Amino acid sequence: MLRQVQHLHAIEIDRNLVSILRKRYSIKKLTILEADALTVDFSKFGKSIRIIGNLPYHISSPLIFHLVKFIKNIRDQHFMLQRDFVDRMVAKHSSSKYGRLSVILQSQYKIKKIFDVPPEAFNPKPRVFSALVKMVPLSDSDCYSKPINFTVFENLVAKAFSKRRKMLRNTLKDWLIHIPWEKLEILPTDRAQDISVKKFITLSNMLLDKGIV
Repeated sequence: MLRQVQHLHAIEIDRNLVSILRKRYSIKKLTILEADALTVDFSKFGKSIRIIGNLPYHISSPLIFHLVKFIKNIRDQHFMLQRDFVDRMVAKHSSSKYGRLSVILQSQYKIKKIFDVPPEAFNPKPRVFSALVKMVPLSDSDCYSKPINFTVFENLVAKAFSKRRKMLRNTLKDWLIHIPWEKLEILPTDRAQDISVKKFITLSNMLLDKGIV
């Protein structure tokens, strides 16, 4: 990466690795922030930043959701993640892997799985396959609008997927009479995994507009 850019900012929590990197590379090419990435304010790096990393798999979800807070500063993201996690990120509605993660991230990013990486590519070998994924923040001109209020949208999606096997008339029962089912072309007997990202966004914006949530 250092050969491809004028300057690279790296975030690393391992003190021993930080020490090795600082001795090996010039500060003219590499700036290391010794910190937990989950606590970093990514806006400090400016606008149109490009983020790349082989993320610790056990904090994949918290870290990716942390980065959503800084999406206006981000040009794109490329991550190595567990393959099953990436498959859930890109899953379409009505598929078994489609869930809260799919909806929330697809409401904010264009997401593309680049390729799989077998365990043999690592030393030591993990027990799982990995995959490289590309995430590009959606622009205002993309195919459907973003949620007006992301917190409201996030709460709606979490509520809808709180019990995957339950119908929407049960998981969203607090708002049942306020949901324009026919207008959205969904049924009270549908389950969350049957609802597209676009329809979740529309429902969230409608409930917000009515002052329901």
